[in-house]
Formats: sequence, C-alpha cells, structure tokens
Amino acid sequence: MRELPADHALLLETVREGGALALSYFHDGVKHWDKGHDDPVSEADHAVDDLLKKRLLDERPEYGWLSEETEDDAKRMDCRDIWVVDPIDGTRAFIQQRAEFTVCAALVRDGRPVAAAVYNPAKEEFYDAILGGGARLNGDKIQVSNAPNFEGARLLTGRNLFKNAAPPHAPKKVTIHMVNSIAYRMCLAAEGRYDACISLSGKSDWDIAAAELILAEAGGCNTNAHGEGFAYNLPDPRHRSVISAGPALHAHILDFLKTIERPPGATW
Repeated sequence: MRELPADHALLLETVREGGALALSYFHDGVKHWDKGHDDPVSEADHAVDDLLKKRLLDERPEYGWLSEETEDDAKRMDCRDIWVVDPIDGTRAFIQQRAEFTVCAALVRDGRPVAAAVYNPAKEEFYDAILGGGARLNGDKIQVSNAPNFEGARLLTGRNLFKNAAPPHAPKKVTIHMVNSIAYRMCLAAEGRYDACISLSGKSDWDIAAAELILAEAGGCNTNAHGEGFAYNLPDPRHRSVISAGPALHAHILDFLKTIERPPGATW
C-alpha cells in the first residue's frame, strides 16, 4: 500500500491542473448538451475527466476509478484504493458562467475517503484534507461553525425546507442560500462561512466523497437524513440525501426532519 501523503500530494497537484483546464473553458462559453433529463454535460466535463484519469491512473495504475463522466467498470470494487472524481460538479452553473462549480476528487480506501480536494478555480478557493490531518482552504486550517440550532443560522438548502414545519419547529430568523455544486456547499459549511448544507435529493459517490472528508476533518458531521453514514465504492454509488454541519446543529437538523411530513414521492 502506498504512503497516503504521496497520494494526497498527487491528488492536489492533479486537481489544480484540472481546475486550470476547466477555467480555460469557463469564460469563453462551452459546448454542452443533455445526457439525460435535466442533466447537462459539457465538453469541459469530458476534457477535465480525461486529464484527471490520465494523470492519476498513470501514477497509480493499480487503483480503481469511479467518475461521473466515465462508464462505470465493476472491476473498481476489487480495488482497495479507488479515485472518485467529479470533473465539474455544478455543470449547470459552469455553462451559465456562474462561479459556483468545482473540480472534485477523493482517494477512497476500504470504502471511506482518506484524501480529498475540491477546487473552485473561478474564485481561487482550494479545499483539501487528509485523514487525521485536518482540512484547509488555500493552505489555512478551517473549522465548522458552532451554531447550536436554526436560530440565526446560515443554511445552504432549498427554500422549501421549512414549508411544512409546525410553528414550534420553524425558526424565526434564518438565512437560506443555494449554490449549484453540492461539493462546494459542503465545503462552505466546512469553513464556517455557512452553518449547514442540507440536501434532500439524491447524490452519488462522486458528488460528496471529497467534500465529506473535508467537512469531517473540519470538525463536522455528515450523514443522510436518517443519520446514516456514507460508504463508497459499492455496486450502487447513489445516496438518498446529505446533511452536513457542526455536531450540535447536525443533531438539531436530524431531529427537525423527524417533525416534518415528507412530500409525495420523496426518497430521502
């Protein structure tokens, strides 16, 4: 097994290269199309994916690979170490030339992320973490906020979160904001710029693996809406929901979700 610091260093260097390539497409407009219903993809997604795959697998040919823009290969599940990549998380924002996209990559070992990088090159915000080594933004250590509950909290979530909340549970003062990239939202919570990221829609390994480690190393908690943790590199890479926050607020959110009625068809 290779030394984790060497893998972490390789990851950081490669994600920086991927971010620079993404940025070269960002300002001039980019060719794009729909790969599914309401699921855009661009030529930049594929170009960054190709770069990350070549760089990371050339250096670590024995590692597995899982990316949103690469056809899945079941052989990855035979690998203890696997690169989990979203070449551009927030493609819709990228196409619209909004600086809310990130290049995300994690090294997952035995089903859990151990090294991670999330880069927003349009804002020059580079988040990284290594297991047991803390989390950083542009090299400076970051920490989640200590908000205990919703009152006065700054949340990254949908504006309908409190629509069905009974009066005792609806906060009187809360700020709600949304950005397109789920990984970026989780990292914004990791640095304490926002108090929590709450997403009650489905996500995949490549969306959250890197940002989960960053928020955890910043002192936060990550689970789905039922309080269950995440395991990666399984046959099905999907997850039902994501709740990311400091420990006290995370517990408060899980308690709150028990009080509201799920809309018809909700899967969280």
